[in-house]
Amino acid sequence: MKNTSQPRRLILAILAVIVGLFMVAVAPFLIQTSVERVISALQVVSAEKPAYASGILLFAYAFPLYRGLIFIGGIALILLAPPLYRGEEWTFPVLLLASAFPSAGGMFMFMPYVSFVDGFPIPMAVSAVGLVFFWSLILMRSVDKWLKWGQFLALTFAGMLTTHAFIVGTGNLRTLLTRPEKPLYNGLGTWVLAWSQPIQWICFILLFIAIYQMASRKVSGWWLALLSVTSLVAIDIPMQIIRLTLTDSTSWDYTYGLPVMIGMFIVLLHPKFKQALTAEE
Repeated sequence: MKNTSQPRRLILAILAVIVGLFMVAVAPFLIQTSVERVISALQVVSAEKPAYASGILLFAYAFPLYRGLIFIGGIALILLAPPLYRGEEWTFPVLLLASAFPSAGGMFMFMPYVSFVDGFPIPMAVSAVGLVFFWSLILMRSVDKWLKWGQFLALTFAGMLTTHAFIVGTGNLRTLLTRPEKPLYNGLGTWVLAWSQPIQWICFILLFIAIYQMASRKVSGWWLALLSVTSLVAIDIPMQIIRLTLTDSTSWDYTYGLPVMIGMFIVLLHPKFKQALTAEE
């Protein structure tokens, strides 16, 4: 960060405080409003479609979980604003991870919100504020263009895949909790949900770790990202085929993340990007 001019570091430090205060003092209330609206809508929907009843329990825990991550991330942004202004390089991966929480978390909460609640999607505001700092921190640094754009693409794709994996994993669990034959499984079309669900959430965790490690230009971060995206492709494509052919499901949820996964593969395997992302400092 010392190669970045002092005026730019000042802007980033001020932005870190503003976004941090939003994450600590505003986002929690937006998330509470969102979860209450989603749960209220699900209570109405589940009265006619009992399969949606499990979403009430899952979202009642998932939204507050992300709220906790966002709150702690906001504290990090506020505390690290001074060393960021001083140009201390170690702050870069920490601040990126902290701002990834509202960016990815807001997008996760956005999906059930727009599915069940009318009007402006409140969680999108949380995601947008997080992305403002996330992208500004990457793009305002004075670094080699291959490193800047490699990190911009790889870290953005990684954040998008955390959202997709968490949504799919939650959807798998929601369906499993309300399957009629519970605790048994009605053939391959159902039990593969129990195969996919933990893989999605494990990759969700690994991708957040990869964001920190890739921001630090660690070889381990590159490998974690490659491991996660390969695992998601390996489980999502068979899952999509099985669910469409062996069940009455018509959902294409497992393929929605494929464009991002392809983009991640291109960035990770491109020689110039790979060299920039793995040049440990």
